[in-house]
Amino acid sequence: MALSISHASVLFTATVLTLLLAPTPISCWRPWPHLKPNSSDLLYDSSKKYEGSSEFVHLRYHMGPVLTGNITVHIIWYGRWEKPQKKIIREFINSISAVNARPPSVSGWWRTVQLYTDQTGANISHTVQLGQEKNDRFYSHGKSLTRLSIQSVIKSAVTAKSKPLPTNPRNGLYLLLTSADVYVQDFCGQVCGFHYFTFPSIVGYTLPYAWVGNSAKLCPGVCAYPFSVPKYIPGLKALKSPNSDVGVDGMISVIAHEIAELATNPLVNAWYAGQDPSSPVEIADLCEGIYGTGGGGSYTGQMLMDHDGSTFNMHGIRRKYLVQWVWNHFKNYCSGPNALDQ
Repeated sequence: MALSISHASVLFTATVLTLLLAPTPISCWRPWPHLKPNSSDLLYDSSKKYEGSSEFVHLRYHMGPVLTGNITVHIIWYGRWEKPQKKIIREFINSISAVNARPPSVSGWWRTVQLYTDQTGANISHTVQLGQEKNDRFYSHGKSLTRLSIQSVIKSAVTAKSKPLPTNPRNGLYLLLTSADVYVQDFCGQVCGFHYFTFPSIVGYTLPYAWVGNSAKLCPGVCAYPFSVPKYIPGLKALKSPNSDVGVDGMISVIAHEIAELATNPLVNAWYAGQDPSSPVEIADLCEGIYGTGGGGSYTGQMLMDHDGSTFNMHGIRRKYLVQWVWNHFKNYCSGPNALDQ
């Protein structure tokens, strides 16, 4: 039986941890909304009727494409991954379109993303399916990647002589996942994951993609929070992760964040807030740090505790996950799973 609990995320000051804006137009995931340099705690005012609601939010549609056709997620496993780790992530992606998952469910969470439309009025697809996968277990581009070399990894995957990933610029998403022993430019200091699109000059195609790193060795207290907490914050107890893998369970919410934003803003010219497309505030950015009812400001909101003491907020097909909520532009608040049925 699941029990409701409430957990507060920790306030850090800029003197403890300074996060700078990324120099390229990407979406950056950070676990604490008040540290995000282009947002404000006003977005999370707990005096509002709904979690995260605020008249200061001006999410707008900029006439670019969104993903209205069936979405296929192709995974590149960069580095060394264990079979159980891959299974957790695969089952999460398959849960996005699951119809029989127990509520509150991952598929219920995706229903808010589906509300977004393109200029013809077509909604984002209900169907998100796992596509083909490519293993790069020998670190073809080394154990330290730059933003541009990430695109080179994707090029290697789609142009490989043996079983290349298919190129589908219209409905394909390319998810590059780096193992815990790989460092990516700005990882931990600025980002836990980001999305953008590939350059034809490098890859040969314009493909929407996201990178997410396993922070288990480098910075779990930053990118796997609340399943790990920084060592320099005494007295703060980490929560138990639902799938007994702190690094991968921490990745799940980042993966969800990036897939939601890729669907609504694949070429960084569709749905976002702010005047500067080089630093867009997107539908998941607006709800950073919110995982349940009552979330906002320094609070994650109410979550669920499983019988083994692990913390989650959504059911998948066969597993439980902790996933950040997303912004419902049409009701002007952050929505969780099955929010449309409430």
